[in-house]
Amino acid sequence: MNTTRNRSTRFGRWNSTTVQVLAVALLAVALAGSASAQDDDALEFRGGIGVIPVTGVANGTVSLNVVRGVLPGAPWRIAALEAQVRPDGRIKVVGRGLLLASGNGMGTNAGQSVHATLFCGPAASATAHNSTLAGVALQPDGSFRIDDVLTPLPPTLCATPVLLIRNVGGVWFAAGILKLDEGHVE
Repeated sequence: MNTTRNRSTRFGRWNSTTVQVLAVALLAVALAGSASAQDDDALEFRGGIGVIPVTGVANGTVSLNVVRGVLPGAPWRIAALEAQVRPDGRIKVVGRGLLLASGNGMGTNAGQSVHATLFCGPAASATAHNSTLAGVALQPDGSFRIDDVLTPLPPTLCATPVLLIRNVGGVWFAAGILKLDEGHVE
């Protein structure tokens, strides 16, 4: 009878411990699901385009590659860019190989610092949302990391988003490519 009672107590403890472990595991899954759901609402950019400052020349008139009212810098190239903008305005950008693509400084970072600007809305009425205006210094190989909050905060729904990487003078060097739904093909 003692043996039965000891087994019952042991199983009772085991069941209590198991329930606690399961409760912690369920809480962890719920929190991970919540974080994942927040990321589903994030804007994501994969890949980047370096600036080509001139879009064309017609009748001797040069057309600058102005985007959302922002003037272009000299020609720049970017090897890779990934960015995420969360609904709370948090922005993370990782860039690699942002280097000057013309002139005697070609292949250098030209001593530049950069920040990110997210534009929401159509070109004529887009609103600008900036990361740190002081900017982050480009590494010698053109790498940079921005981890900041946009000001002002972007709207919950950012229509026709455009992400520009700009220098402290305000000209743009690169643009992010909006990540589209990978499952959707037209």
